[in-house]
Amino acid sequence: MHFSQDLSRLADRSFLDDVAKKIILGDGRALGYAEYGDPGSKPLFYFHGFPASRFEAELTASAAKKAGLRIIAADRPGFGISDGKPGRTIPGWADDVTELADALGIGRFAILGVSGGGPYALACARMIPQRLTAAGIVCSLGPLAGTGLLTGMRWPARLFFGLSLRSPSLLRLVLDLLGPFLRRQPSATLNLLTTAAPAADRTVLARPEVQRILAASMKEAFRDGVQGAIAELDLYSRPWGFAPAEISETVHLWHGTADATVPPSHGRYLAAALPHCRAAFVAGEGHFSLPLGHMEEILHTLSR
Repeated sequence: MHFSQDLSRLADRSFLDDVAKKIILGDGRALGYAEYGDPGSKPLFYFHGFPASRFEAELTASAAKKAGLRIIAADRPGFGISDGKPGRTIPGWADDVTELADALGIGRFAILGVSGGGPYALACARMIPQRLTAAGIVCSLGPLAGTGLLTGMRWPARLFFGLSLRSPSLLRLVLDLLGPFLRRQPSATLNLLTTAAPAADRTVLARPEVQRILAASMKEAFRDGVQGAIAELDLYSRPWGFAPAEISETVHLWHGTADATVPPSHGRYLAAALPHCRAAFVAGEGHFSLPLGHMEEILHTLSR
């Protein structure tokens, strides 16, 4: 599937910025976030994919209202309007989430990590279980270091993760060259991420509203350059700093059997590694069709 270059103009629709907010963390960094759904209801923190931003969570807005959930989606360091954090770690994300929850007056909350946001949701389940009411991951990336999971991924993932491990300087050069282009033409990023997409994904990605939201999210990811993406690729490629087996909380997992972006082998690995996992492998669903088509079910599960 190839996306029109008109997506760049669609991604500029300014109303998306109307929901953007910031807090200043204890170390002086800005953390940007957006809210969707029902502002007076139960809170759920949504962790976006890669490369993406807080705008991705607009895809949950309708389902969140039906489920009675307040969705809070923060940009990770170096993406969107969140400042970068030198030396950041995946487990360290739990500290940022805790500070944001405290600033919003939220005690306990559910979490949902989608795709590249999955490791960050698992980090919160490991580091701050006492703050969580439920934890879910959808089409989550699994640990790449020492697991063999990278070999089953498409060539763009193998290329960028491989460069991150073996030649960070070349990765920086490539992304420095690609970053401005991808920001101007988010359709190119969508084309790259959906190489050989299954039929289920092609169907949902043909919807103009989905195209608009994903294009805006990806464009926003590169707002201040590529440093956030470089840091994130490095974190995904190396040991996460915790093991899924260390997580004592119940984790709800959904993965599509036709996912070509993050193969179902990642979901099977995590389902086996997590001590308390309630896994659903949905036949025929892809990386985009599963969260888009089953978000009401996912949110209702996490709201309970």
